[in-house]
Amino acid sequence: MKDRIVNRMLKKHLADLSIIIFIFLIDRVSKLLIINSPETYEQYGISVTSFLNFNLIWNEGIAFGLFSFDEKLYYNLLTIFIILVTTVIIWLMFKSKGFEKYSFIMIIGGSFGNIFDRIFYSAVPDFIDIHINNFHWFIFNVADIFITLGILCLISIEIFGNKKFKNENY
Repeated sequence: MKDRIVNRMLKKHLADLSIIIFIFLIDRVSKLLIINSPETYEQYGISVTSFLNFNLIWNEGIAFGLFSFDEKLYYNLLTIFIILVTTVIIWLMFKSKGFEKYSFIMIIGGSFGNIFDRIFYSAVPDFIDIHINNFHWFIFNVADIFITLGILCLISIEIFGNKKFKNENY
């Protein structure tokens, strides 16, 4: 009986797990390519276009280098907090459907990539440097892209989804 339940749950969530693993692997491969490229350690990294460089930095904080600490205790507490938030997002994913579920899946896949780096490197390698002339945006990575896309999708669901829901009930 338990085996049937586990098999049914596994089949039901296999596609979700596959997408999460795919996002995690895209992030890992991109980071390994950058980490192992000697050009990214130069002053300006690898110039891809007139507005895009690959420039490796090691981020010890959270998104865009916020809350970077020299103290290991704060870093570890922040990592634990990120893992707890990701656990809540996993729970929310299981409770959701459709577009909302895929938004959570993107966030989880990206979060797993950054958590992996926090645990194994004690920092997250960021390398995508978008700039216009001398104005540079925060340097980020592929995991950050998926996390941001997932959050933007959730925000759009809240803004536009609630209007649609309200109109259908009145």
